[in-house]
Amino acid sequence: MEKKQAMNESETTARLWLKKRGVQIEDIAELVMFLQKKYHPDLNLKECIENVERVISKREVQNAILTGIQMDMLAEKGLLDEPLQSIIAVDESLYGVDEILAFSIVNVYGSIGFTNYGYIDKLKPGILKKLNDHSSGNCHTFLDDIVGAIAAAASSRLAHRADNE
Repeated sequence: MEKKQAMNESETTARLWLKKRGVQIEDIAELVMFLQKKYHPDLNLKECIENVERVISKREVQNAILTGIQMDMLAEKGLLDEPLQSIIAVDESLYGVDEILAFSIVNVYGSIGFTNYGYIDKLKPGILKKLNDHSSGNCHTFLDDIVGAIAAAASSRLAHRADNE
């Protein structure tokens, strides 16, 4: 296996912000396991982590992570103009821009990602349940969808690779 190149500033920052917002790579990998275990009974967490890592290494994914988390942080600080401030702060169900940003991640590995994303977005297992708990005072309007999308994309990547083997 070839040596991984040094991370650029976008990737380093995206990973740091995920961690600062309480999301570990393993949390996302557990969502991948949740989505794929039924189809790949021998799947292990290490494989899931590898797929999550590969998804996060994509520039378009890093851009979505940085944009979404920045919007959440601005909303937490009350720095957005109304009505956007209130819409994002309460994660208004008809807003939808958070999901559109997530689709840019899901789309990296094909249409199967949309199904995976919709499924876990509805069920909200694992870290997604924690991120959707609005009682913490933190705003994760974009982050929950981004995390779900990374898991869905990693699941799609895993499914495509398994199909080719």
